[in-house]
Amino acid sequence: MSERFEALRVFEESGKSVARVVDASVDELSPGEVVIRTAYSSVNYKDALALTGAGKVLRRFPCIAGIDAAGTVAASSDPRFKAGDEVIATSYDLGVSHDGGLAAMVRAKADWVVPLPGGLSLFEAMALGTAGYTAGLAIELAEKNDMAPSRGAVLVNGATGGVASLCIDMLARLGYRVTALTGKANEAAYLQSLGATEVLDRGRLDMGSRPLEKPLWAAAFDSVGGEQLGWLTRTMQQNGVIASFGNAGGIEFKTTVLPFILRGVRLIGVDTGYTPMPLRRKVWERLAADLKPAHLDAIAHTIRLGDVPAYCERMLKAGIRGRAVVAFAD
Repeated sequence: MSERFEALRVFEESGKSVARVVDASVDELSPGEVVIRTAYSSVNYKDALALTGAGKVLRRFPCIAGIDAAGTVAASSDPRFKAGDEVIATSYDLGVSHDGGLAAMVRAKADWVVPLPGGLSLFEAMALGTAGYTAGLAIELAEKNDMAPSRGAVLVNGATGGVASLCIDMLARLGYRVTALTGKANEAAYLQSLGATEVLDRGRLDMGSRPLEKPLWAAAFDSVGGEQLGWLTRTMQQNGVIASFGNAGGIEFKTTVLPFILRGVRLIGVDTGYTPMPLRRKVWERLAADLKPAHLDAIAHTIRLGDVPAYCERMLKAGIRGRAVVAFAD
């Protein structure tokens, strides 16, 4: 295919990552069985690390960034997909070692592609994107570990971030009593509009120092890590479950074995990169049904491809809220 299109490619120059919008063609893209005409992509924390070089995310240079894309199949050599199918491609090696979704055309391996579930538009799929998929997978895994509305309050930490905002919306829709923990006290009204029944200001939080603190949460969803994850382990109820999916506050945390052996606390990791396809498709089906957020319009906003580098800089400085969708469609 000789068609030219815009793509956000990351180069290594003088030891630094530099992202530029370039003119590209399908023939230049990483190999794959499915060519997708992108309608929308999105911006995730992992993309911000890749574009800025703040994290060692990219495994090769140059590489088109973006771990998400949704659009229409333009061509496929795999019988599972045909021209005109609406599809989602996220995770795996997209935007890491394989040219990714921040481009008007994407070529992906067929094993990485999910049919768009009924009940979701292409825009909604990217308003969710990897962030929404992460929230949905975290809820699915927590439910498998006995989380239920009847067991008590659920905490969402780092509440204004993309994954956490979607978590609040989804959990509230499922009937959970959600407490939002945030370092942005001025966003309390926004978090309550998503379904949080209580908003805690991290700046006023007394984390204590005892191995076990007062049991508060039946479940917790943590996008922060660091000291706050350690606090969560100490404040869980009996048999409470913590879903960990972020490290905005650091990759290390301190705790003891006591929450685990005296309260039966379960700490589960949420890895969205290489989820087995049957579970991946199940979560996407749920995102189109019982987990579909009620406030996507409030959580997501649209930006242009050229705006992505500056947006990523703000994301790393905790200067954003919700989700940015990159529009390629008219």
